[in-house]
Formats: sequence, C-alpha cells, structure tokens
Amino acid sequence: MVSDRSISVEVAYAGPTRLFLRRVTLPAGSTVADAIERSGFGDAHPEIAVSDRNVGVFSRKVGLGHTLSDDDRVEIYRPLLLTPNEARKLRAQRKGAVRRRGRVSPQADPGDGER
Repeated sequence: MVSDRSISVEVAYAGPTRLFLRRVTLPAGSTVADAIERSGFGDAHPEIAVSDRNVGVFSRKVGLGHTLSDDDRVEIYRPLLLTPNEARKLRAQRKGAVRRRGRVSPQADPGDGER
C-alpha cells in the first residue's frame, strides 16, 4: 500500500567535467528508477545507460527497483578507468622503476654511518 506522503531525494552523478545534482520530490514507495526519471538525468546525459549495475544509495549498490526513503541520495556511478588490482600493479611498477634508477634505496640510511 502506497501512502499519500511524499519523500525528497537527491540524484547525483559526478562526471569527468561536471556534476549532476538534483533534488526531487516523489510519492512514498518510489524507486531508484522513479527518482532518476523524475530528475531528468536521461535528458541531461543520454550517453549514459543506467542499469542495476551502476546505481546506489549512499555508496551502497542497489537495483533500480530499490524503494527509497526520505532524504536518500541516489548515486549513478561511472565505470572505473582501472580496477583496484590494475591500479596496484601500476603503482608497484612505478615504484620498482624508481628504485632501479637509484632514487630510492630501501636499505640505505644516511644516518647510520655506513657507506
């Protein structure tokens, strides 16, 4: 049973160059999909396909059918440029390259008197 009470939620998307942030008022019992549609996100960003895989509420992934509560923040996520594992590998490779060039020596301590 849907009550005649309304809720207010934010819809947020952080693009590479600009932020989309809209507050919308919806009937209680509305879903993530309802909020995204009411916000006009599809018109502002037609290039982004919204699905169950790229939406959440307060950093917790949910589906488009998730029922919203008052003051929720619906977030639309961009795809990762690198997975966390790929980012770790790149950092390790860069760190190793710097050490091989002699800029960082993990064993050397200039204050220990050894040369």
